[in-house]
Amino acid sequence: MLSKSIISHIHSLAVRKYRTESGEFLAEGPKLVGDLAGNLHCSLLVATEEWMASNPRIKADRKETVTPQELKSASLLQNPQQVLALFRIPEDNTDVSIAEKELCLALDDVQDPGNLGTIVRLADWFGISHIFCSKGTADIYNPKAVQATMGALARVSLHYIDLQKAVDRLAGRTPVYGTFLNGKNIYTSPLQQKGLIIMGNEGKGISPAIEQAVTEKLTIPNYPEGRETSESLNVAIATAIICSEFRKRAMEL
Repeated sequence: MLSKSIISHIHSLAVRKYRTESGEFLAEGPKLVGDLAGNLHCSLLVATEEWMASNPRIKADRKETVTPQELKSASLLQNPQQVLALFRIPEDNTDVSIAEKELCLALDDVQDPGNLGTIVRLADWFGISHIFCSKGTADIYNPKAVQATMGALARVSLHYIDLQKAVDRLAGRTPVYGTFLNGKNIYTSPLQQKGLIIMGNEGKGISPAIEQAVTEKLTIPNYPEGRETSESLNVAIATAIICSEFRKRAMEL
């Protein structure tokens, strides 16, 4: 049976302050926990007897077998799915200079945890291993963001940095792509398989300070040209289109 202190600790991880203090984050559900357990340090595993019996190889510092009702009392989900786990937040020592060798994403104050989690999932699909985030970007370890990654967080690393300083360092050394309504047509622009692709805030786009370091301004044109249409695309949808076009070019080489 889970103690009140453990349940309280699990619930506290909905708040960024306590995630930072403990160095842990919460993940729920068989797929998500299974993916993360193969890549990150699991400090606590809480699951039903049936799930534990089916997954004996998953390692954790501590394991707690519970009834479905006990799991519900600990879960942050309306409908818990057999298992939840606490994982250690990994240490971060990756430098933005990696964008000189491979294609990376950067997020300039993306606020919505669902958008953030979806972008991580997209990065995983398109073989992008690193995302550099401004400090104003939503916390990837927010439970909603973690759930939205659908396990992609096991394979994509996020780095919270001073994004303006980072892009200033890269300018002139590798392409710095940015998405703007007045940019060049992405479908007819030359695209390299290295550099940094910056995606902006849901409402404001890329900030003026970071825009100054962008070397290649791109846009996704609407169709047909000149037709009255929506003001802009959702940032996650735009990320999907842009990453797809970059990887399409790689396949054509």
